[in-house]
Amino acid sequence: MIRNALITFLTILAVAGCASGPPALPYPAFVQVDELEDVFVASLPGVRAKQLAGDPMTRRSSKRIDLPPDWSGTSGGAPGRSLEIFVLQGSLNIADIELGPGGYAFLPSGSLGFNLSAPSGARILYFVNDVDPESIIRSPIIIDAGLLDWEASDNPGQWVKELRNDPGNGAMTWLLRIDTGASLPWEITSATREGYLVSGSYQHSECDTGTVLTWQYLPGGYFFRPANVINGGPAASATIEAVWLLRRSEAASTTPVPTCEAQ
Repeated sequence: MIRNALITFLTILAVAGCASGPPALPYPAFVQVDELEDVFVASLPGVRAKQLAGDPMTRRSSKRIDLPPDWSGTSGGAPGRSLEIFVLQGSLNIADIELGPGGYAFLPSGSLGFNLSAPSGARILYFVNDVDPESIIRSPIIIDAGLLDWEASDNPGQWVKELRNDPGNGAMTWLLRIDTGASLPWEITSATREGYLVSGSYQHSECDTGTVLTWQYLPGGYFFRPANVINGGPAASATIEAVWLLRRSEAASTTPVPTCEAQ
């Protein structure tokens, strides 16, 4: 009886721990996008959208958008700003180019106005970027990431596919593949970074004023991490091979640090 009661008690504790959700941070991290409320997007009527991050003053925004079958529209909803699209599911036509899962498009300022359509529906990531006069890339980039080779990174078990790297402002968008069991050191990056887990399962730690906070990302996991925040650490690893879409808006350096400590 005592043993059974103890097992029941521990089970209740485990369930309660799962129900409590991810640890709270002063910035968006450990977010599962499916749990966010839908938002309205005036420039893309008829879609369902999840707001990931944004700045209403500059109109910079990061969204995940579901396009219903037979949807059509244009990319002209953010004049003067560059736009990035990454296809997660389904297919999206940009002008006369069809992009399936892994398809990526960067439409720089001045080139907006492409016709968009999703005859069978699609789920996409949709990023509107701040105006940046230092940006050099002025021509659209439309590619299938599946045709690119994975390149080894500086960290063992991690591989990169570069989608955009602007030599003017240092802005970059890339895919990062983390092999099962591969881990990260504690590190600090000098620029804001955001990421969306495309596939796999990945555990990560954030260092918040000297306290280690760890949580598991599943597909659809998202973070928006400010610059100069310690993260990673010995608990950060891919439990199942993980692929992230990552972005930054300026040049950055990443530096290993020995431990989580208050800053």
